[in-house]
Amino acid sequence: MTTKAKLLAVTLDCAEPKKLAEFYHEITGWDVQVAEDEYAAVGDGVRTIYFGRVADREPAPWPGPGKQFHFDFLVPDVERAAEEYEALGATRPGFQPGVTDEGVRWIVLRDPEGHLFCVCPDRS
Repeated sequence: MTTKAKLLAVTLDCAEPKKLAEFYHEITGWDVQVAEDEYAAVGDGVRTIYFGRVADREPAPWPGPGKQFHFDFLVPDVERAAEEYEALGATRPGFQPGVTDEGVRWIVLRDPEGHLFCVCPDRS
């Protein structure tokens, strides 16, 4: 039997860990757990996102094969959340596969350092 692992956290490479932790604190409401020049973290007691300093990190082109992951966040109003996150420093790429003639299913954004994330409707 294979030893089962529990996911502790996800770590993002970035140029400014404290700044990115503050951005994700604002959009998730999670506590800033660590805020140092080389390392920062936000979490809710169960899930944690760490940010490690990599000064010359380059974001992957979107769309393109260089994207390795993205976050999906549930929100009550997709367009309103996207606008608020843009006011915090996110950007909205031109390519939006979740926006169709039938309406908005989700919106793709880039955080202030270029990591992609999707804002999805919470239908619960």
